[in-house]
This record gives sequence, C-alpha cells and structure tokens, in this order.
Amino acid sequence: MRRIVRVDRKSRGLLIAGLMLSLLLPLGALGAARPSVDAVAEGLTCQCGCGLTVANCNHPNCEFSVPVRDQIEKMIAKGQSQEQIIRSFRVKYGEKILSAPTTQGFNLLAWLAPFGLVLAGCAGILALCGRWRHHEPVDDQAAEDARNFAPELRQRLADELRHDA
Repeated sequence: MRRIVRVDRKSRGLLIAGLMLSLLLPLGALGAARPSVDAVAEGLTCQCGCGLTVANCNHPNCEFSVPVRDQIEKMIAKGQSQEQIIRSFRVKYGEKILSAPTTQGFNLLAWLAPFGLVLAGCAGILALCGRWRHHEPVDDQAAEDARNFAPELRQRLADELRHDA
C-alpha cells in the first residue's frame, strides 16, 4: 500500500532551500582550498613606494615585494588560508598594507562616501532642473511696467526701428 505524504508550501520551500544549500556547500569548500601567491599578493600594497600591489610591483628586485612573495609562499605551504596570511601582514604593518580598505569601522566611510556623493550630486542636479523648469522668466512687476509703457515712447521706438531697417 502506497502512502501519500502532503507537505504544505512553507515546508516545501524550506526543503528546497535546504537541498540547494547542501549542493552549494561543497562548491564553497572547493573555492577555499589553497590560495595562490598572486591572489594573496593582490590584497597587499607594496611598501617600496611604487603604489602598486605586491603582485604587480614593477621593480624587478624590489626590496619589499620579493621577500613578501617568498614569505607568502611559505605561509601557503604551511596550510594557511588567504585571510590568515593577510591578517598576519595587517598585524605586522598595519592598515596601510591592505590594497583595499576593510568594510568595518571608519573604513566603511571609504566605501560609502563616493556613492553618497554621487547620489547627493544627482539630487542637487534634479532639484536645480526642477527649479529651472518651474521658474517664471518675468516677474509680475516687470510685466506691469511693460504694459504701462508710455505710448509716445512706443511710437518713438517703432519709428527708430523702421528707420534702421
């Protein structure tokens, strides 16, 4: 005898989400396998003054990037992850060694400020355009003065315009 089990929508959704998560977990474990020297060196700024990352330093015998790359290679051989290696360099050299600011504390401002400034600029431009769009070109007093223009001055202006043409 076959037994039919009915599952409500909420339970079915949780079951599907659990299956998808169990399929994605092994992929995450593969990505965290073993970092490359270049991947780690890309996260560190060279301290020789070139302003590039350790991976991209253009000095062939750089006194900083060459030993650091060797040190990274040794740390990878010991089985350390990319995060552990970068953390150890951060402890040794401070925040200046990182090629990108962290996303915590005051450094979060370095990530958010450019977007905030762009949004503020766009809002300012939109407000200015809206103001221009609804701006009256002639105020009421100027319109009243134009209507009360003396007839003899109008005639004189018309004569001069005709004479010049």
